[in-house]
Amino acid sequence: MSQQVCIIGGGVIGLASAYALVRQGFEVTLVEAQESLGSQTSFANGGQLSYRYVAPLADAGVPWQALGWMLKGDSPLKLRPRLDPAQWRWLAGFLGACRHSVNQRNAAHLLRLALLSQSTLQRWREEDGLQGFDWRSNGKLVTFREPGSFEHARHNLADSRQQQALSAAECTALEPTLGDTPFVGGIYTPDEEVADCHAFCLQLAARLQASGRCDILLGQRVRAIRQEGDRVRAIDLGERQLPVKHLVLAAGHRSPELRLPGLKLPLYPLKGYSLSVPIGPQHRAPEISITDYNRKIVYARIGQQLRVAAMVDIVGFDPSPDPGRLSLMRRQAEQTFADAGDYQAAIEWAGMRPATPSGVPLIGATAYRNLWLNLGHGALGFTLACGSGQLLGELIGQCSTSIDMQGLMPRVA
Repeated sequence: MSQQVCIIGGGVIGLASAYALVRQGFEVTLVEAQESLGSQTSFANGGQLSYRYVAPLADAGVPWQALGWMLKGDSPLKLRPRLDPAQWRWLAGFLGACRHSVNQRNAAHLLRLALLSQSTLQRWREEDGLQGFDWRSNGKLVTFREPGSFEHARHNLADSRQQQALSAAECTALEPTLGDTPFVGGIYTPDEEVADCHAFCLQLAARLQASGRCDILLGQRVRAIRQEGDRVRAIDLGERQLPVKHLVLAAGHRSPELRLPGLKLPLYPLKGYSLSVPIGPQHRAPEISITDYNRKIVYARIGQQLRVAAMVDIVGFDPSPDPGRLSLMRRQAEQTFADAGDYQAAIEWAGMRPATPSGVPLIGATAYRNLWLNLGHGALGFTLACGSGQLLGELIGQCSTSIDMQGLMPRVA
């Protein structure tokens, strides 16, 4: 008999975990609190699959830079201190990770996971025919407004074999919509990708349901995890308890609410925002994914819409959009790509990205013998989802892992 796994969380991480597990022969039950899948953080994220741009936010100089941002009205980062021990613990851990050596080490862990994720998605597309989520290998161009930041990036390429430093003229030749923009240069990576994360979630769900190996329970909020000794025995769904053999916690930033003795999850939500801008025949939207480095805004063409995403708000657990932040992002996008789409018809969105202080997710076992984590991917959830799911299946199945797990295994119990 195949092993049974229960997953809490129906976003891209939970669904990719379920898909990887079913491919490896497991029987899966996926439990989601909302009435639909991929409807929270996975719904309208930036859409860029940025496999080689995975450096954590925590780095040397970032605290001082953040202080400068906080004094500006158009800052990409917003911090609202709260009387919340979880926020202060997270910020303390973040400051501890703001060292260049730590950043380089964590970036190496993330890059290893990201490249596995890219190859895993490629295998799913080619072997399983997984499609229907506006996937494209369109390349990515990180553009710079300031000569100093461009020169620094040009001399510190993450992968000189895969990345090219381009002048402003070369950027425009590659992506003509940049012709009227103030960028002084860019770093181009030709094999980066783009896709619709929410549509990807729905495609995974359809494949899971068709497999006959996965039950999906919607509108089922887990009230508690029941444990006995060093094992978890069941999840409490209010009106009933569901026994579990293996349990995967992939419920994003709300995961710490499911408390267990000895298990402390260093997660905090980083609120981000996006606009989904309709593209008509009269518009000129960039085909290549663009990251405006100095303003920290990303642009990705997903089908017939331009996804504009930005902001890191460390303001607590309120997921409601901040009209001022959305207005700022819209104004900056219109200044940069005025003819890219119908900004007045843009759909606004905000999502809570579950982040660890280091920026490295927690994937693997806990002190409970049958409790597993797949958490804390921050802004890289879509990028890292397939590789994270693949690793989780290998760990639960007691197989050799596809990559070295150094730096990725949780130390939270």
